[in-house]
Amino acid sequence: MADLNDIREHMEVIGADGVHVGTVDRVEGDRIKLTKKDSGADVEGAGEGHHAGHHHFIPAGLVAEVEGDQVRLSANADVAVTFEEEEGGDPV
Repeated sequence: MADLNDIREHMEVIGADGVHVGTVDRVEGDRIKLTKKDSGADVEGAGEGHHAGHHHFIPAGLVAEVEGDQVRLSANADVAVTFEEEEGGDPV
């Protein structure tokens, strides 16, 4: 797992396939909080409706590397979004 201290606000989160998953709001504990505008991102399987418009979280264990202004996940984007969580830890 990459060092979470290297993750900064506004970094792009991408899947292993290079597809945009979200934008970092901040790191909270062992999760990456995505910006509200990216919750329900345009990734097939990301979900819509009541899941949009509020923060979603990605488990830090999915982070493969942090390079430049990108956080690359170990899973493809369509799989990574299935691991997104609500603020309370419930699955999206």
